[in-house]
Amino acid sequence: MEFASLKAIHIVTVAVSYILFFVRGIWMLSDSLLLHQRWVRIVPHVNDTLLLAAGVWMTAIIQQYPGTHGWLTAKLAGLVLYILLGLVALRIGRAKRVRAAAWIAAQIVFGYIVAVALSHHPLPYCRAC
Repeated sequence: MEFASLKAIHIVTVAVSYILFFVRGIWMLSDSLLLHQRWVRIVPHVNDTLLLAAGVWMTAIIQQYPGTHGWLTAKLAGLVLYILLGLVALRIGRAKRVRAAAWIAAQIVFGYIVAVALSHHPLPYCRAC
């Protein structure tokens, strides 16, 4: 598969992942029964698996790897934090306030990951860096 196609798949799955996370967060905050539908438990995992596979494949193609290239290390660290915050927001957080805070924080981390991906710099908002 050529890099441009792989990148397009990665970008589409990023958008789908964020939309699904955002919607599930709204459903969580409103105590919607939609959050408990079967497809809601399956589709995000399938999409995120495709997203991760495309990302790993792209790193192999461009021969830049986390631990070696700062921007990919930052992106991977952000991804781990995003996943942990998502777990708190949608699964393990007990109080609604904690879940809401984790959901908002996860969206901020998501924005950071996207900024790192676009800038190829671990400090994308730093003008002096």
